Amino acid sequence: MKDKIERAYRRVGRLASMYDGMMLNSSWLGRLAMKYFWQLTDEKYEAFINQAFAGVPDDFSGRLLEIPVGTGVLSLPIFERLKAERIVCADFSTEMLEAARANAAGVSNVEFMQCDVGSLPFDDGSFDHVLSINGFHAFPDKEAAYEETRRVLCEGGTFSGCMYVKGLNGRTDFFVEQFCERHGFFTPPYETLTTLAERLKSMYSAVEIDHVEAFAGFVCRK
Repeated sequence: MKDKIERAYRRVGRLASMYDGMMLNSSWLGRLAMKYFWQLTDEKYEAFINQAFAGVPDDFSGRLLEIPVGTGVLSLPIFERLKAERIVCADFSTEMLEAARANAAGVSNVEFMQCDVGSLPFDDGSFDHVLSINGFHAFPDKEAAYEETRRVLCEGGTFSGCMYVKGLNGRTDFFVEQFCERHGFFTPPYETLTTLAERLKSMYSAVEIDHVEAFAGFVCRK
């Protein structure tokens, strides 16, 4: 399992140079992929971003963990505005972390850490908020990831973010199976909207879940 995890993260890390254009919907290739494969028009892209960060209030002032941070291109501008006590941006990929550090130039309220989501180096209840943007569909050991993100969250804390879920868009499902999965960027099995809702409701006291095309957004209270 350890070798599988390392291979998967190395493959994802190779995307670091293209990741920003994709996530920001700014490069021609990114916009093409967003519209054709993910079915996200400009309007739906904005809805996707709003959904992804719906659980992070503008006045957040506690301890926050983002796992995985990727290149940080989406989250770092938001973190810069927060008066948080502590923000940890974690990822297994050294390539992604290097890109995130570069994107964080001028952002002083975050720290970066390389670690595996399946074995987080934090005590129980270390964070008031755990944020995961587009991570769970890539994590090789999803069961460990669910357990660890809940473990490090304090009682009354919030787990939020988004992930790809299967069964909502046939074109996206085909792209994930034939490209993302074959290249090791995504790792099955994938949640459906129904299984994700069932899982989160079994783990958290309150769950809000919605979707924009094939991306499910969630806000959970422990």
